[in-house]
Amino acid sequence: MPETRQPPLTPLGERVHLAWDLLIIALVIANLALLLFDSLFLLPPLNSAFEAVTPGLHGAYERHIHAHFLTIDLAFVAVFLLDVLLGWAVAIAERRYHRWFFYPFVHWYDVLGCIPLAGFRLLRVLRVISLLHRLQRLGMIDVRRWYLYAVLAKYYDILMEELTDRIAIRMLDNVQAQVRSHDSLTSGVVERVVRPRQQALIQEISQRLEAMAGSAYTHNRPDILRYVRGLVGRTLTESPEIQRLSRLPMGGQLTRGLEASLSDLACRLVNEALAGLQSPEFSTLVEHLAESGFDAWLRTDPHTEQVTEQVLVDMLELLKEQIAVKEWRQRYR
Repeated sequence: MPETRQPPLTPLGERVHLAWDLLIIALVIANLALLLFDSLFLLPPLNSAFEAVTPGLHGAYERHIHAHFLTIDLAFVAVFLLDVLLGWAVAIAERRYHRWFFYPFVHWYDVLGCIPLAGFRLLRVLRVISLLHRLQRLGMIDVRRWYLYAVLAKYYDILMEELTDRIAIRMLDNVQAQVRSHDSLTSGVVERVVRPRQQALIQEISQRLEAMAGSAYTHNRPDILRYVRGLVGRTLTESPEIQRLSRLPMGGQLTRGLEASLSDLACRLVNEALAGLQSPEFSTLVEHLAESGFDAWLRTDPHTEQVTEQVLVDMLELLKEQIAVKEWRQRYR
């Protein structure tokens, strides 16, 4: 549930807000430390060791704190509950959420942490994290510079990479199993994916071929015509009949005129042929050719299907090997 933009606080409001957050952090830390110490106090070996080392302090703790532990914890809970109610009231006043009753659902860990039961008391740790996040957002602290944050971020990164790699490898294993199954993957792709879109694909292919040929000729017309003239000239030069003709009186002029005429004729033919790419007849011809090639491409047999499936399996295996590489070892070595 997204929060709306909060109005800026006054300097006095910021100081009060910060002081209250710091007080709550101190109380949560003290409460968690008390919970931990009292839990250890209940262990007979530690209790005996504590009594042997400091019997006076042991007796004072047992009489004044351990005997009234629930009452003390309820005092902490009262402050935490007051913090939840004040935060809820401020959220309603600032219209921070879309509905007034969204606050306890967004801050569920604060609400459940107020329940004085062993399982819910551990949620008070999340309150510390929430308050640290609030102080980080206000610019009062920068947890990214903390050593503990760097350690947690490192192992979180390692954990997420290991989890995602295992999930990805498991998914690729399932895909390989599907490819190796008796149901032909190639036939299924052809019949359920390609066939329903055959005409649209053929039209797309023919349009791309026409556009490619027309664009290639438009951008390379001088080079194409130069190549055609050079080809005609080489062909005439290498022809024995033209060589004998050039040795006759006036044969050189006749040969050059013939070469120029044939070059112009060949260039006109190329121009006409490529200009015909825009004609409906050529579009129909390209569509027929694309349809024939498309049918030949879709036509399969058991041997080609096995080859295709093996190629897919090998590609997936290569991808699994790449995913299995533990990149975090390279980053954190």
